Amino acid sequence: MKKFATIALSMTMILPISAQKEQAHGYPITPVPFTSVKVASGSFWGQRLEASRKVTIPLAFSKCEETGRYTNFSNAAEHLKDPSKVFKVGGLAFDDTDPYKTIEGASYILQTYPDKKLVAYIDSVLEIIASAQEPDGYLYTSRTQNPKEPHEWAGDKRWSMEEDLSHELYNLGHMVEGAIAHYQATGSRKFLDIAIRYADVVCKEVGPNPGQACVVPGHQIAEMALAKLYLLTGDKKYLDEAKFFLDYRGKTTIVHDYSQAHKPVVEQDEAVGHAVRAAYMYAGMADVAALTGDKEYIKAIDAIWDNIVTKKLYITGGIGATSNGEAFGANYELPNMSAYCETCAAIGNVYVNYRLFLLHGDSKYYDVLERTLYNGLISGVSLKGDGFFYPNPLESMGQHQRQAWFGCACCPSNICRFIPSLPGYIYAVKNRNVYINLFLSNKSILSVAGKKVGLTQTTEYPWNGDITVSVDQNTAGQFAMKIRIPGWVRNQVLPSNLYKYSDNKRLDYSVTVNGQTVVAKVTNDGYYTIDRKWKKGDKIQIHFDMEPRTVRANNKVEADRGMVSIERGPLVYCAEHPDNDFDIMATLINQNPQFRIGKGEIAGTPIQTLITDAQTLNLNKSGKLETQDQTLTLIPYYAWCHRGSGKMRVWLPQDLNATSPSQPVTLASESKVTSSCEVPAISSINDRLIPKDENDRSVPYTHWWPKKDCTEWLAYEFPQESLVQSATVYWYDDGPWGGCRVPQSWRILYQNAQGLWQPVTGVTDYPTDKGTACTVNFNPVKTKALRLEVTLPTDNATGLFEWSVR
Repeated sequence: MKKFATIALSMTMILPISAQKEQAHGYPITPVPFTSVKVASGSFWGQRLEASRKVTIPLAFSKCEETGRYTNFSNAAEHLKDPSKVFKVGGLAFDDTDPYKTIEGASYILQTYPDKKLVAYIDSVLEIIASAQEPDGYLYTSRTQNPKEPHEWAGDKRWSMEEDLSHELYNLGHMVEGAIAHYQATGSRKFLDIAIRYADVVCKEVGPNPGQACVVPGHQIAEMALAKLYLLTGDKKYLDEAKFFLDYRGKTTIVHDYSQAHKPVVEQDEAVGHAVRAAYMYAGMADVAALTGDKEYIKAIDAIWDNIVTKKLYITGGIGATSNGEAFGANYELPNMSAYCETCAAIGNVYVNYRLFLLHGDSKYYDVLERTLYNGLISGVSLKGDGFFYPNPLESMGQHQRQAWFGCACCPSNICRFIPSLPGYIYAVKNRNVYINLFLSNKSILSVAGKKVGLTQTTEYPWNGDITVSVDQNTAGQFAMKIRIPGWVRNQVLPSNLYKYSDNKRLDYSVTVNGQTVVAKVTNDGYYTIDRKWKKGDKIQIHFDMEPRTVRANNKVEADRGMVSIERGPLVYCAEHPDNDFDIMATLINQNPQFRIGKGEIAGTPIQTLITDAQTLNLNKSGKLETQDQTLTLIPYYAWCHRGSGKMRVWLPQDLNATSPSQPVTLASESKVTSSCEVPAISSINDRLIPKDENDRSVPYTHWWPKKDCTEWLAYEFPQESLVQSATVYWYDDGPWGGCRVPQSWRILYQNAQGLWQPVTGVTDYPTDKGTACTVNFNPVKTKALRLEVTLPTDNATGLFEWSVR
């Protein structure tokens, strides 16, 4: 990477002493920072951190280089030096955040894996970033590269498009988050001073007072970042600015539920709109509630959390039901194949629950956090750290696959920063109480009543429920260890009735100190509390029974009626095509299933499988239903799609009315599919799955997006020459949010004996109704191939669910 001259920073503010110690202006419960915890290598999470260090973070930095992220900053610096130099601004208005997020992840990883070369590389990147900062501290390359012709989303002046698309405050949020992590990990103020200067510009220029831009973030995150900056510096203006962003939501020009601006935040009680924006805002609300004690904020965020956990949370801990707006759906709307469950939204869900724990101190928030963490979050990145999901569906016909990167790289860079931050989520302290919230092998130094306590935790969790916590040192005297007893141990899937265990099992747990049983019980907050004077060498041994469990959803969740999901400990399992040589979509789980634990390996990483007897239902060629006994193998959900795209399912039918027998083969299903260009999920057009209506997203589809105003085609090459006389198409249209509409026109062609394509004859009409059978009958032709030719709309693409022929 090229070296750039460092621009000297005039900002030399000294952080208050309170930033180094437990703060009087902090949360009711004090987090134990990531700098105090070191995760053991070779463990479940050690492997994840290692993959982040060796693969994900270097990949993210390389993508910043390859895709011009750094160039944006250097271009801005060139313009600042010589205003006659301007540059064409492309990309996305939030591309600046990818370096910020990657630096944040790299900073977290330095705690576990010190690396002088990585520190030097980060410093070189910060030189580039600093060079792009305007004299007053404003830093937004989408404008600074070319102030007269900025990014099309930027607006003609600062903040003018903030509530729509500019992302100026979103960029600030990720900058502050990254800068604080870098400062905490390295002690260097290099990034922190850049972020403080930009934050000060925002506090000066954005607000409710005369002369200020009275706008709120179009995409939230600045709220939680400014709260964090307040915690670090003790400067209340940052918390006040965060509260302004929340207080004025729904009171400015942006008023709609997509960005949670449909009404004031303290009047909201339902999770709506874009799920990532929502989760970041709810985290900011929880920050303000916890840091100010504002009762209206506490009431509102508690009501929103309750709505999510009782009506809008997937069994995997994912949030965001629909691709339309990447948004929450209606209450109990939790489709599986079309589940959006964006990786960023899962990360946001962790942020919300973590902050609510710091506010209320109840283990139920960690029950949700843990479910999200082990399932819907880490599913977003491959075990090797080099393949990513944007959505994380709970069912697939093979149309989903991990990607090496995305043009809109928010999810890869977000997972890049989150996983290395995990050490900061394990412990917390309040007065003389030490909370043990997550179970993973680590060494830590905690501050209890201002004194040092050293702990070592060893475990093979989540594969078994045995955990040992050893006291390595204690200068704090007597204090209480509060051990979270997970909800799954206490027969509670979630702290709500959205899901319930259906197998009538009762798991147990035990806790001993130095081999002796401790007389204690789980209190209402979900913790097993041991209060004593601890000494060096004391050992707490925790055992949780860990058995496979079946789960049923609330009957109001239409997508899961008659089905069960299977989990063991904190892990949700799924059936996937490589492990089962039959159609898993036609599987019927036994009424009283018995499970065996097996061992396997995916992407070079050991896993535990679950094995059970099941049946498949099939319709033979005559239409008669047949059953066949099968051995069904399940893998942890987070590990799916490492062995090629194919069928996957989390929820499996247990009731006959929920089954979908395998359909008999058809001429289309046995044909080879070709196309005029590469399209996603091409196999969906002959998978024999028919949508219920135009809004059905439970069946896969293909499309030509982002192509438009052109002619494209799909073709079937039949197994042998066949007589055909009819074709039916089910058109996919995702308006008004998406980019697909029904076609301008279409037609069917056949391949004649000379290999030439000829239109079929005798057609009276080519219908274009969306989501329903659009059938054409034509004069019979004997052919080896049939082509579907589609003229796309002028301003949109076209897609289709299914194309059948007779």
